[in-house]
Amino acid sequence: MEQSQTLISRPLGFAPDAPVAMKSERLPFTIKRVRTEEDLMKAVKIRHAAYARHLPEFARSLVEPEECDFDTDSVVLLAESKLDGSPIGSARIQTNFHQPLHVEESVELPMWLLTRRLAEVTRLGIDEGRIGRLVKVALIKACFEYCEQNKVEWAVVTGRTPIDRQYEQLLFSDVFPNRELIPLRHVGNMPHRVMAFEIETGEERWTAAKHPLLGFFRHTHHADIDIGAPATPQFARAAAPLVTNPSAEVVTDGIFA
Repeated sequence: MEQSQTLISRPLGFAPDAPVAMKSERLPFTIKRVRTEEDLMKAVKIRHAAYARHLPEFARSLVEPEECDFDTDSVVLLAESKLDGSPIGSARIQTNFHQPLHVEESVELPMWLLTRRLAEVTRLGIDEGRIGRLVKVALIKACFEYCEQNKVEWAVVTGRTPIDRQYEQLLFSDVFPNRELIPLRHVGNMPHRVMAFEIETGEERWTAAKHPLLGFFRHTHHADIDIGAPATPQFARAAAPLVTNPSAEVVTDGIFA
């Protein structure tokens, strides 16, 4: 990856909007929002292949685009190799700007989330190649940047075992006590942990934990990640009660190994 030093403004959300010295790094792939049928089919292809490796029966339902891929609140991200344009990763982000999150089809979220601007990240799928770990981390960075840009307050994910450990490593915390596993309709009724991440305090918590991905997420500019313009219109929520969630256990060793 090519690196250089530059001076750019830190995005809003994680820290004050002040100019900071950041390095610029080029990736061997691009990440963009899906805008055409061809791009969507590329995302579907990589999504299906990723799920087929571990959940072949459920993967049969992912051969074609899902209805929620076309929702006004959904954005599908696609990672493509610069070498040949082949799809190497994808993820979907759905906000609650106009309708409930997909996870709410299976569970009622607690009060400290119900009145917040939320985004749910689903269908994260990565190619098996050597570059897969970097693609995964870059897609996650793109999801965080999308949340910042669209003033999302909390990112919500669901993780089955052992995928849930990856979200722990990113400092997501459990929405429900005792790491409760909940069958989810939009994931074939498989038991998942429901986890959340407060966007505004993300950098502060990563810094305190000396997180190994802090530099990649917050101190490096990646021009190859292009999430497009903010969603419109912005969602206005009523003020929520002052209820906080428990802090996530700090787990950083072997992240996304």
